[in-house]
Amino acid sequence: MHLFDYLDSGNGFKVRLLLAQLGQDYRWTHVDIDKGETRTPEFLRKNPNGRIPTLELDDGTYLFESNAILWYLAEGSRFVPATQLGRAQVLQWMFFEQYSHEPYVATPRYICRHFPADHPRRAELPVRLEKGQAALKVMDEHLATRQFFVNDRYSIADIALYAYTHVAPDGGLSLEPYPHVRAWIARIAALPAYIELLALPKGATNPAAAA
Repeated sequence: MHLFDYLDSGNGFKVRLLLAQLGQDYRWTHVDIDKGETRTPEFLRKNPNGRIPTLELDDGTYLFESNAILWYLAEGSRFVPATQLGRAQVLQWMFFEQYSHEPYVATPRYICRHFPADHPRRAELPVRLEKGQAALKVMDEHLATRQFFVNDRYSIADIALYAYTHVAPDGGLSLEPYPHVRAWIARIAALPAYIELLALPKGATNPAAAA
């Protein structure tokens, strides 16, 4: 398989973390979103939505949307529950991540890391951060009585939510008010085969571009 990705992307990190924990070999190419590399005709033939991550499967099929990639890779593994209800609950939290979490936890991080202090998009931060705090509160309350999000077992629901939560302070969201979220972050970081967000994958095809 071949993952087209941007090293600083939490959505890409979801896939890299799962691949590492599955022990799966893959090729990896850095695609610089800030330079418009996802909008070239060549990349748009891989993913017409022009986004990363995009995964090329062994048969040449291109799969995009990070949570769909997680599901494809994890299906039948220990990272997806065996029961119908458990699988639905994993999807429940993955949908929460995309609708109620990612726009308000991930987007502030992107704005803070990629735009100067006087950029117009900085005006979005107060509203986004307020909603990000609401998402973290939901997570903290859920984790108050459990180790992981579904069935007290680590799953792709945790991976989906962890990717941007653990770097939320980069976007101005303090994790200090959320002790259960912080304990959950520490549990995940201590798991076997854990990797750091900015760790260059072993299968990198152009490591210089990601330096």
